[in-house]
Amino acid sequence: MTKKPDAELSPLAKQLLGNAGAIQVFTQTEFDEALALAQAEIMTMAIEASRQAVMIEREECAKIVDKWADSLAGEPEMKEIADEIRNRIPSQRQ
Repeated sequence: MTKKPDAELSPLAKQLLGNAGAIQVFTQTEFDEALALAQAEIMTMAIEASRQAVMIEREECAKIVDKWADSLAGEPEMKEIADEIRNRIPSQRQ
């Protein structure tokens, strides 16, 4: 981030913080930009985690159907059902 001119700081803020440079001061604009970026990153991670959780659950459900099909002497229809569960939304598969 680039440092904004002191014009965005109030006279009181300038007096309290001084110009010694010992404390890095962010303007409201810089803070808002950093906050927006952090929120976007958090949302991206949350969406990805949710997508992965759904895929894991779908795979586990399909395994249950596979096991059931194996207990029924490998019923082909049951294997198809398991594949349908796994591929319910093909665009989500990786």
